[in-house]
Amino acid sequence: MDEFDYVIVGAGTAGCVLASRLTEDGKATVLLLEAGGSDLSIWIQMPIGYGRTFFDKRINWMYDTEPVAGLGGRRSYWPRGKVVGGSGSINAMVYVRGQPRDYEDWKAMGNPGWGWDDVLPYFKKSEDFDWASAYHGKGGPQHVTDISPHVHPICHSFIETAEGLGFSPTSDFNGTRPEGVGIYQINTRGGWRASTANAFLHPALKRKTLKLRTKALATRIVFEGKRAVGVEYRRGGKSHQVRARREVILSGGAINSPQLLMLSGIGDPEQLQRVGITPLVAAKAVGRNLQDHLAVSYFYKTRTPTLNDVLHPAIGKALAGLRYMFDRAGPLSLSVNQSGGFVRSDPAQRHVNLQLYFSPVSYTQTPLSERKLLNPDPFSAFLLSHNPCRPSSRGQLTLASADPATHPLIQPNYLSTQQDIDDVLAGNRLLRQIAKARPLADIITEEIIPGPGVDGDEALLDDFRRRADTVYHPTSTCLMGPDPASAVVDARLRVHGVQGLRVIDASVFPTITSGNTNAPTVMVAEKGAAMIIADALAIG
Repeated sequence: MDEFDYVIVGAGTAGCVLASRLTEDGKATVLLLEAGGSDLSIWIQMPIGYGRTFFDKRINWMYDTEPVAGLGGRRSYWPRGKVVGGSGSINAMVYVRGQPRDYEDWKAMGNPGWGWDDVLPYFKKSEDFDWASAYHGKGGPQHVTDISPHVHPICHSFIETAEGLGFSPTSDFNGTRPEGVGIYQINTRGGWRASTANAFLHPALKRKTLKLRTKALATRIVFEGKRAVGVEYRRGGKSHQVRARREVILSGGAINSPQLLMLSGIGDPEQLQRVGITPLVAAKAVGRNLQDHLAVSYFYKTRTPTLNDVLHPAIGKALAGLRYMFDRAGPLSLSVNQSGGFVRSDPAQRHVNLQLYFSPVSYTQTPLSERKLLNPDPFSAFLLSHNPCRPSSRGQLTLASADPATHPLIQPNYLSTQQDIDDVLAGNRLLRQIAKARPLADIITEEIIPGPGVDGDEALLDDFRRRADTVYHPTSTCLMGPDPASAVVDARLRVHGVQGLRVIDASVFPTITSGNTNAPTVMVAEKGAAMIIADALAIG
């Protein structure tokens, strides 16, 4: 039987950070298990290539939710990375830490050491910003790129319009003024994707103390009594076991981490017994408290060129490809999510409650299910989106089967609270308000979707239910908190009720952060790694 000091399940955003940090001293041995395969693909490494990976089952779990009442009975498609780098290998690379208030709320929920001042050093530790300051890390593994000199010019029309409506401009969503409208920063380095696989894992694989095994599906955690001592996994059609001398760490994300806990007997006893699993620890919080961001896009034709004019024609695609090959620049080196903001829908709001996305591109003519490549419309247009930052709706994840290869049942319960409905209506009205203001109004010729015929709160809410979808930010299914009755892990990310087992990924978020969740996941992994090392030193 293989034996390592630590066994990490999941080579995603968090797992790559952990594998690197835990082997830095050259003493501890680590095995990193990944259900997917290699991330060495041009469609992963080229920033805008994520349009190609959206429906690629070779590197994508391709989950579907159960029908959601708040979406009129529709299912929601949830792509998640099944590849080295995890969802950080197939995402849009937007780097947003969230609002300081997010982490103050984590601390107030009974999690000491997780306030804003506590977590800021761990954000900075991972970062290699284009500039250094008291708020930004410089020289860390993961590069953060300022794309403001390279965005499409129409993005500045959006910012000027929002500023005219009273929203403050900000030059840095990760600086001292994260509220406002501006240009997003992204995780790239030299025109390539800067995932944690590229930034942390690949350099660390040169160490003899770190081993990576791909195409290895974890099937259960091995326990001796209530202590985790290893992991069973399936690879090449055979079952294997590996032993962990110190700890087992789950970093499978908000879907796979709770699924593996339940497969191992940690969860709601009634649900486990229903699929034939003998409960080990009664932990009803496993799989519950599921949170996600839900967004809708409004599409507008323009009289001025957008990215559609560059990337729709075959010659435009070819020229963009040649430029990218020549100097790693141009539209293929960026995300389509170029500008946006974090705003209050009205001055009475105590905190930021909406995130905005302005993308200088549209893709209305190809159904989502048929999009194998990002294929812009054959006319000038852009999209404007919003999602509530801190939704109050809570979903859950349960097992459909005791077979680890069977997808779990995902029920996000979108729009199940009045607060979320109110935020959606406020966001819908705000998108229209922005589109009708100058200078953006001067270049808009037509609202394509939903169209001027959809008006009034009832019609706009119905349109949201019919078209809104996930922003791919599931969190909180292994929630962090002090009470085992309502939380899965404690403030040191140790699973309640057992020993030698931690969960370190987005599933531990006490509440979803106000913005894209990749950067906070990196921070959680940095802080989790520091905790593991400190605890090991304390034991001796």
